[in-house]
Amino acid sequence: MPSTLRWLTGGPAFVRVALLLLALVGVGMVSVVSGSTAVSLSQVGHGLGLLLSGADDARYSMVDRIVVDLRMPRMLLAILVGGGLALVGALLQTATRNDLSDPYLFGLSSGSAAGAVAVITLTGEVLGIWTLPLAAFVGGMASVAVVLLLLRRYRSHTPERMILAGLSVSFLFTALTYYFTFLGDQRAAQSVLFWTMGGLGSARWDNLFVPLIGLLVLAIFCWRKLAALDAMLAGENTAHSLGIDPQRLRIQVFVVCAFATACFVAVSGVIGFVGLMVPHLARALAGALHRGMLGLAVLMGALLLLLSDVVCRTVLAPQELPVGIITASLGALFVMYTLMHQPDAA
Repeated sequence: MPSTLRWLTGGPAFVRVALLLLALVGVGMVSVVSGSTAVSLSQVGHGLGLLLSGADDARYSMVDRIVVDLRMPRMLLAILVGGGLALVGALLQTATRNDLSDPYLFGLSSGSAAGAVAVITLTGEVLGIWTLPLAAFVGGMASVAVVLLLLRRYRSHTPERMILAGLSVSFLFTALTYYFTFLGDQRAAQSVLFWTMGGLGSARWDNLFVPLIGLLVLAIFCWRKLAALDAMLAGENTAHSLGIDPQRLRIQVFVVCAFATACFVAVSGVIGFVGLMVPHLARALAGALHRGMLGLAVLMGALLLLLSDVVCRTVLAPQELPVGIITASLGALFVMYTLMHQPDAA
């Protein structure tokens, strides 16, 4: 074990990536077999074979349905959302030069949650299965519009102003979420509670494309802006000297991250602290430059959310904890650890 950790922290980049991919595959298999219904690896293989062969519905047993229709989409959703939230956190931390930046801080998650809670308590599923994803997406983009409107009066969009605007919008949409919850009945309140704490139980093959779009948009943006993001690490003066407009880049990062976060929250609810923790861990392994760090952040975010989902399904089985409880607990411990190990400035 110690030698593995030394390879992970100090070995070549491809070794770190290979170990994380191996861990992701292993935890993914654990995720598929874990749950209130016991599933063996051979049954997982049988279900996967039926899926890949395009077999008729009549050939699927109940266990095959659990594996193919419930467990596999859930595993893939955890990978997409975990990796995507980690990427959002890394981009926001670079753009604002604030190590505590994440989707929570800028109101992106709270806006999406408010949109979903509004339809749960006020209108119901008027558009069928797409009601919640669409409402969450609209709420997330509404929070972006409010933040940009607040920043419009300023010529310079400094990181401090962006953070203050995001915090105010986060508080506003959180208050709206509580208000909508108060308006709803008891059954709606239970649904709202699970939504605001995050969960992967809504994963289906036909809605995985929503977080996939969010992750692809982030990946394309990062690929096109790698040099600009690295320049931001050296400070605004250096970025200006290289022909980069920091203010414009911040707005671009914010809009792209808002779009992606809305895609993630639309399917999984609000899952906090992944975007806060993972970029720190990725930088510790790969350094601050984005070419190596962002890829590791995606893998580590996916691995973290997969592990959290396994815990939330097994710790109180057959009951299921909202996965946001696990990530929030880990996030709180991470912040405490970071604070305790910071050097004393005095």
